[in-house]
Amino acid sequence: MYREFFQLKERPFSKTPDPLYLYPSRTHKEALARLLYAVEEREMILLTGDIGCGKTTLSRALIDELDGIAKVALLTNPRLSPLEFLYSLAVKFGVAEPAQDRLGLLEQIEQVLYRLFRSGCVPVLIVDEAHLIPHRDTFEEIRLLTNFQLDDGNLLSVIFIGQPELRQRLAHPVYEPLRQRIGLQFNIGPLNLEETRAYICHRLRCAGGTADIFLDPAVVELHRFSDGVPRRINQAASLALLEAFGRGEPQIGSGIIKEVVAELSGI
Repeated sequence: MYREFFQLKERPFSKTPDPLYLYPSRTHKEALARLLYAVEEREMILLTGDIGCGKTTLSRALIDELDGIAKVALLTNPRLSPLEFLYSLAVKFGVAEPAQDRLGLLEQIEQVLYRLFRSGCVPVLIVDEAHLIPHRDTFEEIRLLTNFQLDDGNLLSVIFIGQPELRQRLAHPVYEPLRQRIGLQFNIGPLNLEETRAYICHRLRCAGGTADIFLDPAVVELHRFSDGVPRRINQAASLALLEAFGRGEPQIGSGIIKEVVAELSGI
């Protein structure tokens, strides 16, 4: 609706986790570097961050980076029993006829891991929204998968992605065996004001627009409202573009942002 008015090719603040729009803040660059290192070393890594901070977009960027060198099994709905988890993993790794029992599934998964290793491909398990895993036994099955090893290391890289409560959950003593397997941890924080400004400019340019649509006072208001959380920035910025289009204003000032924030605060 507003794209032609602002000379945009795409919606710059879409809710979809498009890795092309990932803004490489210092925190996000470090997170991606650690994820890549974990895959390279076939380590287990725990990546956490608050809702809307860009964790899922980072995972999609990682998958793009791994194209051609890794076989990625991405689980986006981890509300699974241990057996359901193993079955889903077997399917994701391309097992044509997954077994119906635990031992059969483990044997099939092990065969796949060895086959991928021999072909020079790194098997990677990404568990998104890992804080939603309902059973401790499911975490235990994931830990046991790291027992598939060669003399010089693991066959499988495991990436847990979740909200900060995942760290609190895994701090319980019953998860000590799993924690000992986690070689890397990283928490994604919010954007500061300068990063928020750069984030908005980055997304506008990715969408084919110019960086001057949002005036500086508008950026300050956006940062105040969002606390530097990308999803909240996207939410308010998208509505601001729509409001400015309706008024026929080619630039967005603080007044429009305040109105949009008042609208969102009333939801």
